[in-house]
Parts: sequence; C-alpha cells; structure tokens
Amino acid sequence: MSDETVDVLIIGAGAAGAAIAWSLAETRMRIVCLEQGGWMNPADYPSNRDDWEMQGLGPFGFSPNGRGRREDYPVNDDDSPIKISNFNAVGGSTILYAAHFPRLHPSDFRVRSLDGVADDWPIDYATLEPFYDLNAEMMGVAGLEGDPAYPPKKPTLPHVPLGKLGETLAGGFDALGWHWWPSDSAIATAEHAGRAPCINLGPCVTGCAQGAKGSTDVTYWPVAVRAGVEVRTHCRVREISVGPDGLVDGAIYIDAEGNERKQRAEIVIVACNGVGTPRLLLNSASAQFPDGLANRSGLVGKNLMFHPYALVTGWFPERLEGYKGPMGCSLICQEFYETDPARDFLRGYSFEMLRGQGPLQTALQGLGGKVGWGPGHHEAYDRIWDKSAGMVIICEDLPEQHNQVSLDPELTDADGIPAPKIDYCLSENSERMLEHAVARGREVLVASGAQETEAISPLPPAGWHLMGTARMGTDPAASVVDANCRSHDVKNLFIVDGSVFVTSGGVNPTNTIQALALYVADHIKQNLTNLFD
Repeated sequence: MSDETVDVLIIGAGAAGAAIAWSLAETRMRIVCLEQGGWMNPADYPSNRDDWEMQGLGPFGFSPNGRGRREDYPVNDDDSPIKISNFNAVGGSTILYAAHFPRLHPSDFRVRSLDGVADDWPIDYATLEPFYDLNAEMMGVAGLEGDPAYPPKKPTLPHVPLGKLGETLAGGFDALGWHWWPSDSAIATAEHAGRAPCINLGPCVTGCAQGAKGSTDVTYWPVAVRAGVEVRTHCRVREISVGPDGLVDGAIYIDAEGNERKQRAEIVIVACNGVGTPRLLLNSASAQFPDGLANRSGLVGKNLMFHPYALVTGWFPERLEGYKGPMGCSLICQEFYETDPARDFLRGYSFEMLRGQGPLQTALQGLGGKVGWGPGHHEAYDRIWDKSAGMVIICEDLPEQHNQVSLDPELTDADGIPAPKIDYCLSENSERMLEHAVARGREVLVASGAQETEAISPLPPAGWHLMGTARMGTDPAASVVDANCRSHDVKNLFIVDGSVFVTSGGVNPTNTIQALALYVADHIKQNLTNLFD
C-alpha cells in the first residue's frame, strides 16, 4: 500500500527525531515520524512496583537482547567487549538514560588540529552553541553557571543537589585539588514547562514516572504533536527506497498489524543512532547503491565509537544516603579531559559520580565476597548497605575503521529484517587511558574517606553511546554526510543522530545529538526554497 507523499519523513522518535520534528513543525510542512516502538505509560515504569530492581534487570534492562520486547531488534555483539544498550519507543533511549547532560568541549571539534589524530569536525562549538542553549530550555537542563571547564553557559534550572554522597566525593576532589562541578542534568529540579520537579526517587534508568527526567516523550514530542507532526508507532522501517532519479522517495515499513506499507516523502531524515542508522542504510541497498544507501564512500557502519567505561566503587564507614537523588547526576570531574603530553595516551576522560545502589544490587555485589550466607549474613550486609559510592569513567574513543556495524548473515528481528553485527575492540590508547583513570578514581575515593575500593574495567554493558558510523565531513570520499548532515550521495537524505559524530569526546553525547538536530533543522528552514539546488 502507498500513502500520500509527505514533505518530511523522520525515521526514529528518540532524542534527535523529536528535536528536529519540533523545530521543523513551525514550517507547517506535512511531517510524519515512523517509530518501531510505542508510547510509554509512566504508570508501567518499575519505580511504581515493589520489584523495581528485578524489572531493571529484565524487561527494563539495558540490552535489547535480554528484554524480550517485540519493539526491539536483536544485536550480535559477541565480538565486542562492550555490549549494546538501547531502547525503542517514542523517546528512544532517553526513556532509560540517566539524563547526565554535558556538552562537548570546543577542543572536541578540533582533535586533528590539536593532537594529530582522528579528524576535525566540519563545524565547531560556536556553531552549535545557540542550539545547545535552545535545547537546554526545551529539555529543562539543571546546572550551575560558571564551570571553568567550559565557555560561559547558563542552565535553565538550579542544579541537582549533591546530597551527602556527593558532598563526600566533592571533599575528595577538593583534597586533591582536582576540578569538579555540579553536573548539567536534563532533570527538572523545579516545575518546568508543565513537568513536575524531581522527587529524588533514584531509579532514573528504568524510566521516570514523575516526568521530571527530560525524556523526549515528555519534552519535545507533546509540543511537536500539537503543532501537527504525526507520530506512527509500531512501524518498523525495512528500507529507504530510491527513485529512478537517485533521490530517496520514502520508506517501506511494517505497520502495527504486520502489513507492508510505503510512505512516500520529499525529504527523509534518519534518526536511528549509531547502530540503527547504519543497519537501515545497509539494508537499503539497491541498484543505484549496491553497497548500501549513501555508502559510496564505503564508510557506512565504519568508525564505530563507544565510550569505554570503567566503574570504580569505594566502601565507606558511614551511611551516605546514596539512594536519594538521580542516579547518575550530581557532579562531574574533568581534570583529565584534555591531552597531556606527560601521559602515555591522547585525549582524556570524565568522572561522573554515581549514587548508591538499591538493596538488591547491594546484595548482588556483596556476593563477590563481602556478604556470605549463614551466621553473620545480616551483619555483613549491614556493613555495606548504603555505604558505597563510586564513579563511572567516560573515556574518549578514537575512530578506527575496523570497529564497525555490519549486517548479520543469520540473525533477524521479529519481521525478518537482518540484524546488526558489532565488531569492536579496545585500542591501546583506550586501554592506557582506562588504566590511568581507574588509578585516579581509586585515589579520589580514598581521599574521600573510602576504606576499600574495587573497579570493573572496561564495563561490559556500557554500550550506551553509539557514534561515528555515518560521519560528517567535507570530503565525500572520507565521510557520509556534509557539514549540514546531508548525504553526499543523496541530496534529499539527512542523518541527525550520533552516527554523524567525527570524534566522541569524553562526555555523554545526547545533548550534542539534539543540538545537531536543531542545527540541521535550522539549515533546512533557512534554505527551503533552494534546498536541493
């Protein structure tokens, strides 16, 4: 079946798809977004249930391979030490993210110029700065003005309180003389745009029933839908179709009833992120594009970047009230963010403070030797409950072509569409960076008063940040999209997600993904009359 031609077809209703839909809505163009998941019901989030921690290990877990939701697609990540984490729904992975919301640094756009590795972006921090500011208002970013690690920026809302645990770690950073600052967080700390403020419940990463966390189903999408954007849920796109003129003319998808349909469009915007986007482009091979849509460079799926993570935990003699407050949002340390010639690696990393664990996760971690069965079990558990504090370390990942997303020859999703296969290994630079970071993490925990520390490096389930697989650039032979995120090969195809990143930086990418989407929308709006000239 064929639907009438729309002006703009957006594929993916996550962080980027929502932002660009909202921005383009003011043009009054006919805009349709296809999303393979559905609208989430906050009443169903685990925090409304007694078994909330079990739900976070199962149906609301990070890995699509373990959740068992039809909306997800499987990912073969057997050949990667870092496993893919994503979520398919209106709101995408913002449903489960921690809402830690830093910006890239100006240096992140100039890595080749500064450090002689990777490549420079075709845009710079100043280009995105007004769109970072706009995104802060739309998402409701909490923070504190004056962070010396950044150019001046003004958050929309007061910062997330540090709490006793945060103040404890801040004391450790102060003792060492290292940078720290309250995190920028996409969390409403006061009523904002009709959203109630955070009540410090804690389990943000299984969905926020309060609506305080800035997932795009409660920020951008309600406004975009009121402005006329149509969101079609449970619609899985199989391929983007190409007309005889070499332009894309729409997408073929499977609807909620299992029917194959085609939605025709004048402009197609892909917003499926660093694994879903190359998967879709590779599945859209045609006579014009035998190696995959928009892949004349051969770089679709190449240069996959994660952020190699480590988790460093300290055990303290007193209770820290770590269960109070947003899980991943309190303070950030960027003391080791920029390249230092005295170190044996290039680029750097951030520390992001974590709150304490819930009772079940505390028990599971205690089974590693801190808590045994039999006599003394309860006393041993009491010695660790609410007495842990830690940080994740977010290391910059440099692009390497052999780290890639391809199509699995056997694995498919529920509709028979080939699933993505991940081939990834840590570089020597990342391994040295992780080693340095773990040592510094232990150091700050001890300075904060920890009596014992432990580390996991790299952290296996930390494939949250998916970047680089359809990179930006000015040279069509060395990139997939141009400086406005338009395909070099197909002038009415745009990509607006993490796949266009040239480098990864050492911070969470969602804020930059959305700023890019708003920047691309602005370019489209300013050039509507001659967009394809």
